[in-house]
Amino acid sequence: MTSTTAGPDLTVATTANAPAAPTAAAAVALHPVPLGASRIRGGFWFERQEANRRQAIRTGYEKLETSGNLRNLRIAAGTEQGEAKGPIFMDSDVYKWLEAAGWEYGREADEEVLGWIREVTAVVAAAQAEDGYLDSVQQVRGKGERYVDLPWSHEHYCAGHLFQAAVAVHRSTGETGLLDVAVKLADHLVATFGPGKVEEVDGHPVVEMGLVELYRETGTQAYLDLARWFVDARGTGIIERLHGKEPTYFSDRVPVREQTSPEGHSVRAVYLTAGAADVAAETADGDLLAALTRQWEGMLASKTYVTGGIGARWDWEQFGDHYELGPERAYAETCAAIGSVQWTWRMLLATGEARYADLVERTLYNAFLPGVSLAGTEYFYVNALQLRHGAFAEEERSVAHGRRPWFDCACCPPNIMRTLSSLDAYVATSSATDGVAGVQVHQFTTGTIEAAGAALSVTTDYPWDGTVRVEVTATPGEFELALRVPAWAQGATATVDGEAVAVTPGEYLRVRRDFAVGDVVELVLPMTVRVVEADPRVDAVRGCVVVERGPLVYAVEQTDLPAGLPADDVRVRVAELRGARAEHRPDLLGGVTVLQLPVHAALAAATGPLYRPAGDDPAPEAAEETTVVPAVPYYAWANRDLGAMRIWLPRA
Repeated sequence: MTSTTAGPDLTVATTANAPAAPTAAAAVALHPVPLGASRIRGGFWFERQEANRRQAIRTGYEKLETSGNLRNLRIAAGTEQGEAKGPIFMDSDVYKWLEAAGWEYGREADEEVLGWIREVTAVVAAAQAEDGYLDSVQQVRGKGERYVDLPWSHEHYCAGHLFQAAVAVHRSTGETGLLDVAVKLADHLVATFGPGKVEEVDGHPVVEMGLVELYRETGTQAYLDLARWFVDARGTGIIERLHGKEPTYFSDRVPVREQTSPEGHSVRAVYLTAGAADVAAETADGDLLAALTRQWEGMLASKTYVTGGIGARWDWEQFGDHYELGPERAYAETCAAIGSVQWTWRMLLATGEARYADLVERTLYNAFLPGVSLAGTEYFYVNALQLRHGAFAEEERSVAHGRRPWFDCACCPPNIMRTLSSLDAYVATSSATDGVAGVQVHQFTTGTIEAAGAALSVTTDYPWDGTVRVEVTATPGEFELALRVPAWAQGATATVDGEAVAVTPGEYLRVRRDFAVGDVVELVLPMTVRVVEADPRVDAVRGCVVVERGPLVYAVEQTDLPAGLPADDVRVRVAELRGARAEHRPDLLGGVTVLQLPVHAALAAATGPLYRPAGDDPAPEAAEETTVVPAVPYYAWANRDLGAMRIWLPRA
């Protein structure tokens, strides 16, 4: 579908995960490119998208039927009889799947996928009440009651995901069936909530993002106004005052404009900040953007795992305290990683700063991608950074169960589907500065980009190889091409038509000239092994290190270790790790580069009491036996045998 406008200056070509060029264009630095203008056409992420398209979207459709999600909607519509099944937010899984299917149809037309979209849309539309209300579980279980327990009912949460799905389907197919349902529900919310009406907020944010996207699609100002009210009402104690609930979990303890670090339920927190970033962009609210910047910096400074994952506590799926980032009980929910990407992407659009694109990259490769198997049909809900030998798996969400085909609380699988389907939108943006158009390349993948009158062909074997080649295939003449140079890429080099140019890690390489067809900009990122450690205030991993190469964090799996060398006990020396050899293995895990790590002999067998007098430190020159073992990218672990694994390696 081509770009359309709804109201003055309102460009709406975008994805629901990538906010469009706002009405107040001065409030953002960068603009998403139109739907289909950025295409991933080969390589690493293309393979993941194909597995998502060919396998996950189809099995997801089947799971919505067998798990009872669609039946709940039919019961609400009166076409079937029975009791509602599953959690209160079952409808949201339907909507996330619809969004994924919509973006997939936009990537490549598929009549079978379109048929499913139409079928599920008809089920959703039939369940909607005459006045626009829609929440199948509440309609069936509540027997006419509405919004009586907003902290837990997720009625707005489901609505927000419906709005995002409706936008995706409308932009990708041009059909309005689901959009009509969304508009009717949004009009109902506008008539029901806000100042002088029902002054409450949902316990789980996401409606804010959905309302802003619907505003961009329709131009209806009331949707943006309600989203802004929801953002500003949050943190004023509504949930505690009206329902007696402790407010931190719901991100309702501190107003968004005063918060300095996200807290409470990790997914709720970052969905809220993502929606607030949308509001800030559309209303040119610099104060709100500054507050979100402080929160993002606070999260990155002391509440983010080395993988980019967030959420340290299984207890209520929450952020922990500052520096509370233990690896074994890391929750790091896949949905939280997705929410972090959505928020950080919006901050990138607002500011144009490379640090945001850096975190999107780290999170996609190391916190989001581990949540889905290489086949695309099994999922991790949580993403621990360590699994001990013989770990007990009481919870179905524990990594000790391995990836699972679905969950009783199945928020993560369709969330992964919609993210992979819309991933093309995160690759590039456009801008206009001083009358000169610009194209920015944020994520590296083989593909094509059409923006600002230019067309680019990108070729790379990233993340295995650091060479990124960008060829101009069409040009308006003068424009600026900007390529992100990751902060980790010390020693990066670049050429423009063979001539060397200076680059600075952590910034963008900017080439502004009168481009001709055939011009080539080549960026070479060094793929050396890096060894990193945490701030010593992260007690759980003090004295440990992580090995990285390119954008990837690496892990040691028991299945790769020789007999008698437990993954739980390996020890390493930093100087030896820096010289680790990289070896690409096309036959392993779908094709990965492994690192051959020298590790020291395991600890002696446990003897004596658990606690005993400390001995003297060993002499540093003492010779120790070493064994070279392969480390694999963390995202690929548990795709073979499920066994012990660790990212943080203790120093010898």
